Amino acid sequence: MVIDSNIYWLPESLFTDIDLQEKFFSAIPHEYGWYGRMETLENGRKQIILEKPEGSANLNYVQGEYELGVQLADMDSAGIDMGLLKVPGCHEWLTPELCHIFNVGMAEHAKASGGRLVPLACIAPASEEAVSELEFCVESLGMKAVQLCAHYGDKYLDDLSFSKFFEKMNEYGLTAYVHHTPVPVDYQSFLDYNNVRRSYGRVVDQGLAVGRELYSGMFDKYPNIRLVHSILGGGFFAISEMMMPHGPTPSESVSRFQSASGDIKRQYKENIYFEMSHAQPWGKTQLEAAVKICGADHIIYGSSYPVRKVWLTGGPDYVRSLDITNEEKNLILSGNARRIYGV
Repeated sequence: MVIDSNIYWLPESLFTDIDLQEKFFSAIPHEYGWYGRMETLENGRKQIILEKPEGSANLNYVQGEYELGVQLADMDSAGIDMGLLKVPGCHEWLTPELCHIFNVGMAEHAKASGGRLVPLACIAPASEEAVSELEFCVESLGMKAVQLCAHYGDKYLDDLSFSKFFEKMNEYGLTAYVHHTPVPVDYQSFLDYNNVRRSYGRVVDQGLAVGRELYSGMFDKYPNIRLVHSILGGGFFAISEMMMPHGPTPSESVSRFQSASGDIKRQYKENIYFEMSHAQPWGKTQLEAAVKICGADHIIYGSSYPVRKVWLTGGPDYVRSLDITNEEKNLILSGNARRIYGV
């Protein structure tokens, strides 16, 4: 069995419904450097382009790529049995109203798939409606997990403005997929080159997010939640060892590195997981190292479909080509998603 834990979804009506478009584009927070526009491609399809800052494209959504028939056909061609549905990045700033519209739409989309697609609740976690929307998604729509962004505006998830939401998440004992954001809060040095901005910027943002979550004491307060970070956490090799607290040896006169309020190494194993977000660009050496360093039980397959179709169609076989055991491959391709997300 293969479960793709990162399949993107948007309502196709976003490309045709003028009222929905107005709500969507008016929600874009210019104060945080986001800008958006819609254009028509040569083939007649509409494309939404989201830029941060203006002139630097980071997210592209194309009409027709989120239709159920297209998704299921592509999943069949790739040998994907199930997929977890997520909003592709814009949930960093969606309003509570848009989150509700998207949640209802995702639930209907998933129901029409016959159980092959599983929606993750889209929440504006600092809003007054965050707790009630989470209750609605879990109790009325039957959603079993949440989707978040690495940061919202200039606030990472350890910020106290998200406390009420995380208290409710902890009460439910939920898992949240933490999606990379296109660039970190401080992003000026990433702007000049497209691949540095769109690829490495996400890696830096995830590494910052994981580090802040571990050192802030989040998991002391919310021990029942699990956070699944995309793109292997932004730097699994740094997080697993280098970022961990190391006490001074007796010969050192001062301690230059921070200790921690709780058992960070245990929390790293119990509360933090990684999704590989399109396997092929990592390369076999890096993926095999991730399995050795993090453990196959902490890595979950995902493709970021439909960003590049080959990441979906070639992804499972790429994982199967790794020099790891069959048991480890099965954990990555489906076992971990089934256990952590309850699908």
